[in-house]
Amino acid sequence: MDERHSEARREFLKFLVASPYVAALGGAAVFLQQHGMAQSAQESTGVLATPADALSVLDFEETARKKVNPGHWAYMASGVDDDATLRANREVFKHIQLRPRRLHDPRKVDTTINLFGTSYASPIYLCPTGGEKSFNRDGELAVARAARARNTLQILSTASSTGVEEVNRELGRPAWYQVYAPNSWEANAALLKRVEAAGCPVIALTVDNITGRNSEFYLRTRPKDLSQCTTCHPSGPGSGPRPMTENLPRGGERVAVDWALVDNIRKTWKGKFFVKGIDTREDARLCVEHGLDGIMVSNHGGRATETIRSTVEALPEVVAEVRGRIPVYVDGGFRRGTDIFKALALGATAVGIGRPFLWGLGAFGQAGVDRVLEILQGELKLVMGNCGTQTLREITPAHVATPDWKT
Repeated sequence: MDERHSEARREFLKFLVASPYVAALGGAAVFLQQHGMAQSAQESTGVLATPADALSVLDFEETARKKVNPGHWAYMASGVDDDATLRANREVFKHIQLRPRRLHDPRKVDTTINLFGTSYASPIYLCPTGGEKSFNRDGELAVARAARARNTLQILSTASSTGVEEVNRELGRPAWYQVYAPNSWEANAALLKRVEAAGCPVIALTVDNITGRNSEFYLRTRPKDLSQCTTCHPSGPGSGPRPMTENLPRGGERVAVDWALVDNIRKTWKGKFFVKGIDTREDARLCVEHGLDGIMVSNHGGRATETIRSTVEALPEVVAEVRGRIPVYVDGGFRRGTDIFKALALGATAVGIGRPFLWGLGAFGQAGVDRVLEILQGELKLVMGNCGTQTLREITPAHVATPDWKT
């Protein structure tokens, strides 16, 4: 069925769902059955009845959109400027081809990975996303419970709507922690002290969104009447409970988010230290020189600078520059197990997801996040078996064909 026919079918189904005539006959499902067009509730309305009905993580998007506050949804879904970078993160996967190797026993596929002494079920991790209670009342705690059940790495955001201590209790081990550097060094030191006391073994300083952003899509699509936002945001959109920052020291000399700050944190922080938001070989080289323990290639899900360059395009040059001296993680646009496999083939150690687990969270809470992880972990195992790789170490650049990217 081509795109025009698919669109026409979707519009027809929307008409059926809204039609009072069809409702009088017993609803769209009955009407379709009577006319030989029986299909699931998901097909007719775009809404999943249960997490188990989802066949891919993309199935959760429409269900979550209909359940989540429109302002919160618009904020999560938006990119910057023309949203070209957001789209680039997805479109790039169409141009990377798999090169499967055959006749390897697929029954022995093992997706487990050890990251700094902790074993996880797969290299898929949950990216730091702020204010997860905007999508479900249990927020970060629901995500932590799902991460625990699926043995998945969770990274908590500084903009979390739940304190790190509570999250760690639900997760059953300390989460990793993403840092938005506060304005003063005193505040930075206090935040790091709290995170250290909570037992978090790894921090990731976000450096790709330090000057704000031009979120046109969000500003155009959020509710026009913002008075309704005061129930969540007493001081207007963007405000709200921030338990990780609301009690930090005020005042003090302002600090810049630069390499000098990186050096100060490196001297202070005793655990592992990543920088999140690196996209070039030049900055990758500096990360190694400044003693970082890892890099997260990221463009903030297309929500930072409108580079129109995907993270997967940036990944190979970063990997080539560090030459295995430190691990390279990546996030941005991953929706399929094949997407994750491609990033691993290009040198990523681990791959992060953001919006997909927020869709699951918004649609069904913990159960939705759990199903998102189940699907992606299953898809990764499937493509590994089909491509002849039994362990993550066996996935190499020889398993993909890429365009001639200019770097």
